[in-house]
Amino acid sequence: MDIFATLQEERSQFSPSEQRIADLLLGDFDFAVNASIIELAERAEVSPPTVTRFCRRLGCQSFADFKVRLAKTAFVGVRYLNPEAKSTEPADVAEDVITKAQNALFLIHRALDPVLLEKAADRLSRAEMIYAFGSGGNSSMIATEIQNRFFRLGSRVTASNDHNMQLMFTAAAHSNDVLIGSSFSGRNHELIRCFRLASDNGISTIALTQSGSPVAEAAETVIGIDLPEGDNIYRPTSTRFAFLAVVDVLASLVAYRNRKRSTVTLRHIKQQLVEHRDGDDRQILGD
Repeated sequence: MDIFATLQEERSQFSPSEQRIADLLLGDFDFAVNASIIELAERAEVSPPTVTRFCRRLGCQSFADFKVRLAKTAFVGVRYLNPEAKSTEPADVAEDVITKAQNALFLIHRALDPVLLEKAADRLSRAEMIYAFGSGGNSSMIATEIQNRFFRLGSRVTASNDHNMQLMFTAAAHSNDVLIGSSFSGRNHELIRCFRLASDNGISTIALTQSGSPVAEAAETVIGIDLPEGDNIYRPTSTRFAFLAVVDVLASLVAYRNRKRSTVTLRHIKQQLVEHRDGDDRQILGD
């Protein structure tokens, strides 16, 4: 049971005394999780028996049981109880989002290791087949973007966000293929399994993930993406801009290495777009 969700959803149904207890729990978690029943009652201006009845209303057997559940529920992150207050004016929201995106790009630019980029690009440029893996909302998008960037350079590439397909692709891969995986958390156990299997079969692996994470430890080459996130739970993660930038850097490096093949493939794609969509060569390459 998520105690905090219950408090927020059912607060209007509580008595005035219970509402004071709920507000105290939501507003001062650090005090509530460490307070005795007497201290909590005094702060909420209610009697200890009222606190006990409140705990039972929430499905807890006792105040002690309530304290245990409270601590476990809060483990997911206290910042979700009282989200960071931000202006909701459109101009301020735009500034917040775009500034964080710019900051992510600035930080990843400073942190990138040219030697590791060179190594990863070399592997990708010589790959017979590139397998791009990622699961979850962000990493799935990154895997698809890898496919989107590399196919137009003449590389044979496929993306997958399905764990079973990823495992089967890895099992079917050859030694001159490359497996590149994205994991924002660095804790994707299915991706780790694929990396280890690929390593056992002599297949090169590249990870875009947090340095020192389990995923990073399982990969041959690691492009570390270690960026701080703020406490604003409503703003989409700006780290994904850093991941996209790294993909673009790798794609550009591969394009330069395979210049002849890349040029021919790009020209063929552009020719079809001009003939069947644009009518001229002034539009961007693809959608």
